Amino acid sequence: MEADRRMGVAVDFSASSKNALKWAVDNVIRKGDHLILITIKPEGHYEEGEMQLWEVTGSPFIPLSEFSDPVVMKKYGVKPDPETLDIVSTAARQKEVEVLMKIFWGDPREKLCEAIDSIPLSCIIVGNRGLGKLKRAIMGSVSNYVVNNGSCPVTVVKHHD
Repeated sequence: MEADRRMGVAVDFSASSKNALKWAVDNVIRKGDHLILITIKPEGHYEEGEMQLWEVTGSPFIPLSEFSDPVVMKKYGVKPDPETLDIVSTAARQKEVEVLMKIFWGDPREKLCEAIDSIPLSCIIVGNRGLGKLKRAIMGSVSNYVVNNGSCPVTVVKHHD
């Protein structure tokens, strides 16, 4: 597995996920790795088309050249922000890594754990919004769930304002 490392980063285009992505590129990603961005969209009720097929298994792997194209990404219902695209484009160029995106639909906690096994990932890096104890108890922490239920090493990158 060492020669074919698949490094997952959970991305929702928030400040904390961009922070986790930057940390992953600076500290974990190395030449020859596959950097796989995992995006989870809320469950939708799609009447027809490709999204209905992908709701169960997730989208096919989307190469960087395609997820940089707003027209292509519109069919997935995802709009990557310029800062995230800049981070991964630079990483692909400078570190010589292959960057892919995979989109899942459903509960982020369950779908991230599912992604670990279905891709399969060597490790996953997730951001942490820094919710207080009360909010975390009420809303539940995605990162905490993945740490406790994921079947690969999980790194949580804390977000600092």
